[in-house]
Formats: sequence, structure tokens, C-alpha cells
Amino acid sequence: MSEILLVHGSCHGAWCWRDVIPLLEARGHRVRAIDLPSHGDDPTPLGEVTLESYAEAILTALEDRAVVVGHSMAGYPISVAADMDASKIARLVYLCAYVPKAGHSLVEMRKLASRQPILKALLRSEDGTSFSVIPEHAREVFYHDCPDEAVDYALDRLCPQAVAPQATPVTLGETWAGVPRSYILCEEDNAVPVELQREMAREFPDVRSLPGSHSPFFARPQALADLIHDIAQEA
Repeated sequence: MSEILLVHGSCHGAWCWRDVIPLLEARGHRVRAIDLPSHGDDPTPLGEVTLESYAEAILTALEDRAVVVGHSMAGYPISVAADMDASKIARLVYLCAYVPKAGHSLVEMRKLASRQPILKALLRSEDGTSFSVIPEHAREVFYHDCPDEAVDYALDRLCPQAVAPQATPVTLGETWAGVPRSYILCEEDNAVPVELQREMAREFPDVRSLPGSHSPFFARPQALADLIHDIAQEA
């Protein structure tokens, strides 16, 4: 079976994979989820967070050759990590995630979409260095089909998100281009519009889909685990 590393998106932490990890472990996989710098239990101050530090955290977490799954924002750091050193990355899996376009930051990629549904749920800090999720809009944008318990669980754990990693332009090289990759679309995503997901995944050789929201790890963990398992088997 496979080594699998799960990487969360903006404002989240390793905690968001709580329902997926045991399902993958039951299939025999060795599974880890990490907190990126300043997320979850990681004590890094927001002002010290960079896109490179995210990528370095991912590379540090890799013990053996692994399938690396990145959700949403994590599409950028998993890509940068692979471009820095792909020796322990068997495949990249983008879960409704941003895929870097040459010379574009994540913020610039988001603006390529014809609509911006995520903005209603985000509040920028006064100093402009971070943003947070507005609780009253969280369900609509991120968790519309998730169980009430899971939404409450998430709202208790969401953290501020540093802006710097998302404002950093990226141009990837041949190392990243040589890594096999898959994309998992979320068809009713109210955070990253599905039409933008399709465009970002247009040249991917392997594109799969799930019904529902931006948070399939809560809404349909079994279906998500099944997809990751199938992808890992092929890897």
C-alpha cells in the first residue's frame, strides 16, 4: 500500500482530515496529515509565514515516497515542494485546489474566475497581513452539505490565514512538470468555482470528480477516501 500525506487548505489544519485518515488506514495505507506553519498546533507567527516555508514543511514531513494530497490553497505549496525536490513524491493530488500558472500568485489565480463566491466569507485583518473566515458565512461557502457536528467542529478550529503565501507569484520548472498528478473536482463548490477547477485541470491526464461542497473530507469522507485509494493504487 501507499504512503499518503494530506495537506490542508486556508485557515484549516491537519484536524480537517479526521474522518478520512482512518478510512485510508483501513485500506492499509500509511497516512499522515500535517499542520502547515501557523496552522493547527504549529506555533509559527503569522508574520513569518511564506510560501517557501509551507513547501519546506511538506518536504520535511515526507519520510518515504508518498502520494501528496493538497486541498484548496495547498495546491500551491504542494506544487512548489515538488518543484524543489520531487524525490519523495510519487504523485500530486489536487483536491478542488489551486494549480499554479506561470507568474501568477494564488490571489491572481482566484481572480481569473468569473465569480468570487469565497469573498463573502473572508475578513481581512486591519494590518492586511492575514484574513479569517466569517462564521455566519462559513457553512454556505465551505460546508453547505456537511453534518452540523462537523461544521461546529471546524468553526471551533479555524485560524487566521497569512496573506503572504497567497500573494507570492510562482513559476514552476521541469521538476514539477515531471511529477504525475491527478485532480479531484468538487462539483458544487461555493469557494473555488467548479469552472475554474476545470480550467486549472484542463491539461491533467487524470481528472475525477465528487458531488458536493468544498469540504468533502466532512461531507463524504468515504467517497473521498475511495478516490484517494484508487489514485494511490495507480501511483
